[in-house]
Amino acid sequence: MMRITQPKPFLFEAGPRAVLLLHGFTGNSSDVRMLGRFLEKNGYTSLAPHYKGHGVPPEELVHTGPSDWWKDVVEGYNRLKDVGYEEIAVAGLSLGGVFSLKLGYSVPVKGIVTMCSPMTMKTTELMYEGVLKYARDYKRYEGKSPEVIEQEIEELKKTPMESLTDLQALVKDVREHIDLVYAPLLVVQGRKDNVIDVNSANIIYEGTESIDKNINWYEESGHVITLGPEKEKMHEDILEFLQSLDWNV
Repeated sequence: MMRITQPKPFLFEAGPRAVLLLHGFTGNSSDVRMLGRFLEKNGYTSLAPHYKGHGVPPEELVHTGPSDWWKDVVEGYNRLKDVGYEEIAVAGLSLGGVFSLKLGYSVPVKGIVTMCSPMTMKTTELMYEGVLKYARDYKRYEGKSPEVIEQEIEELKKTPMESLTDLQALVKDVREHIDLVYAPLLVVQGRKDNVIDVNSANIIYEGTESIDKNINWYEESGHVITLGPEKEKMHEDILEFLQSLDWNV
């Protein structure tokens, strides 16, 4: 059996401007690592936390929920503050973008980037399918045999993930409050995203009160746009957005 090294949360320190990078549901910091490295090269510090139950065996994920993950988001923001970063922008993929919007009306942020972020959620059954897919991929990555994987999946199925209804409620709640978002905003959406309803991008764009906001469609990109074919273009667009913000440093 091969031992795998798990992706780790990261802090790339560069300049005085900081960006909090937030991964998606069942994702981890590797979703936003290339973006973090790109920002670092361009003088931006970035921090990517892991949400509880993420980047660890799936048996741990099913016992966690949005209130845990939100705590990790706030902790990431506070960690940047604690190490001396006064001005913080936030960029998040999928659920990370939902949290970015919530952060935008909870604490002071310089700017917000949402990437392929849902404003509607699938049924809990469909979401649980996503959890099982994550579990299979994780176990395959660990080098387990197909028989062992299926055995462990059957075992996992005995533990329903109660918090999936909380996840639906979180997205609904954020959607109902996005009119409290005033920070500059960049909405990023892959046209070939088949994981979420792509109209979510329009809902975010139209529902927020930000005066300075843009929506960018990427024609060739799917849901995990940060690892997709147009990531370099997206990196440049995000950098341009960050450069346009009214930083004091």
